[in-house]
Amino acid sequence: MFDAVIKGLAIGLLLVFSVGPIVFTVIKQSLNNGKAGGLSYVAGVWLSDILWIVLSNAFSELVSALLHFKKSIGFTGSLFLISMGVFYIFFKKVKMRDEDSVAKLSRATHAKLFASGFLINTLNPAVMAFWLTTATTIAIANTVKERIVIFSTCLVLNVCADIFKVVMAGKLRNKLTDHNIGIINKISGSILVLFGILLMIGIFIATSNGR
Repeated sequence: MFDAVIKGLAIGLLLVFSVGPIVFTVIKQSLNNGKAGGLSYVAGVWLSDILWIVLSNAFSELVSALLHFKKSIGFTGSLFLISMGVFYIFFKKVKMRDEDSVAKLSRATHAKLFASGFLINTLNPAVMAFWLTTATTIAIANTVKERIVIFSTCLVLNVCADIFKVVMAGKLRNKLTDHNIGIINKISGSILVLFGILLMIGIFIATSNGR
């Protein structure tokens, strides 16, 4: 079982240090909406990861079939990222909430943040491919019990890392002005647009190569 824990930690560290839109949006949401809002956002990401892990392990054939629609899913995901990025760059009005207003975030706002985290992770074909590849590789050499330990360890590490990002962003938030957070929003939005464009270019290249 120790070997399974090590494998889970390795996969978790790979996710923690991977560079993607989630890292930046977690920090941005925490700066804009405080710890509570940031946690609502990452909770959506966690649910998405759990969904892909369960599907990849229990219904690998279904997920493999979904990969045949990677082009459609990829285009949808890239357009979603680009539209979010454009919104943050040009239309998002920045007004940093004080601690009292953050504590009073409405249920609708929490639900919106949760859904945003879930969608941005679920519609990323790279996430789908990552979990399917990981699940398939691990299934070859590990028992069901070992796989549970591996993915549970991975998720626990990832959850702890996300909570750490939210907490640290919350501490930084108290030292920032509306203007500075506006700049961070624009940087985050630019990263989302760039990531979406690169994803779309990758899909075009893969399509042209007949993959």
